[in-house]
Amino acid sequence: MEGLSPLHLVIVLVIAVLVLGPGKLPEVVEALGKTLREFRRATSDIAESARLDAAPAPASAVAPGPAATPSPGSAPAVASAPAAAPSPDPAEIARDAVRDGSGGA
Repeated sequence: MEGLSPLHLVIVLVIAVLVLGPGKLPEVVEALGKTLREFRRATSDIAESARLDAAPAPASAVAPGPAATPSPGSAPAVASAPAAAPSPDPAEIARDAVRDGSGGA
């Protein structure tokens, strides 16, 4: 018998109601949901940054022309600066403002 069956979940729910009470249970579940959402966001951000750090530079980032093929007596080419970070999503800014209580101001 592996994993959680529906009977196990019902037993856990009954114990939670007995320990926390029916009035406090929705608040605890809401806090747990927020915690899990933040954890997922943090792990996906870390995974995305690791993926971006490990990704090789695309071939289109190198400028074509004389700078790509220096002559024997010229100075070495200087690498271009990395692209600017994308602007934040307006919907995410609004969610953060509501969560922080600033109301978007």
